[in-house]
Amino acid sequence: MDAKVIYVVSDSTGETAERVTRAALLQFPDDKVRLKIERRVRDRRALTSILQLAASANAMVVFTLVRPALREHFNEEADRLGVAHVDLIGSLIYQIGVHVGADPVNIPSAEMPLSAEYFRRVEAIEFAVKSDDGKEPRNLHKADLVLCGVSRTSKTPLATYLAGRGLKIANVPLVLGVEPPPELLELPGYRVIGLTIDVEQLLDIRKHRLEQLGMPSDANYGLRDHVKAELEFAHAIFRNKPEWMIVDVTNCAIEETATIILEALRDRDELRGLTSPPPKPS
Repeated sequence: MDAKVIYVVSDSTGETAERVTRAALLQFPDDKVRLKIERRVRDRRALTSILQLAASANAMVVFTLVRPALREHFNEEADRLGVAHVDLIGSLIYQIGVHVGADPVNIPSAEMPLSAEYFRRVEAIEFAVKSDDGKEPRNLHKADLVLCGVSRTSKTPLATYLAGRGLKIANVPLVLGVEPPPELLELPGYRVIGLTIDVEQLLDIRKHRLEQLGMPSDANYGLRDHVKAELEFAHAIFRNKPEWMIVDVTNCAIEETATIILEALRDRDELRGLTSPPPKPS
């Protein structure tokens, strides 16, 4: 059976429409669907061309178009061609305008001037890259938050995701038999997040990683006793630091783990001391 096609059309980066569509597709794990992303589409001719392609492929279209004239044209053409379509942002913009009593500027985000928040995110991402996997422990005191845990507990992707929210994140691996850097242990407890995971899931993740690297499956990295000893070593460190927040990432997507951390931190009075308070999760 051929995969169904969904076009994702945006007058900007398309990130919002793509994320929402992929989130919805999670509800259909057994169905094959292929996304075609059309970004920065800002004229009627291009929109009509995309809709014609969608009609010939019997595809549906999900779109985020900020300018009312383009939305109106898109809806009219989609109806004319018989293409199923979903407007993800038009109704929301209208209702917000009614609620706040103001007219929208109707400018795609990619055309807006770069904001201070944008530059803060860029700086945070650069910091996360430089501070990945225990690099530059002398800079840990500059981090808003430091993640620590054994290998394959999602430290790097989680740090990158949180950096995209404007937080300066460092991460430190906890290695069996190796004492954590003193710079980590000296940090205020509210700035450290310990990550843990179920041993069975960690074994599965590591075995898959060994296959990717073409390494033998009997390497210590993927042996149950060794993995269990690593987790016990990390847990001993966590017990000695009861002020650290510990998050179990078992069966958690990166976004879910990030939300758990941000919501928990917001409830901590100590968070007021951070240089870059975390934004509310969307």
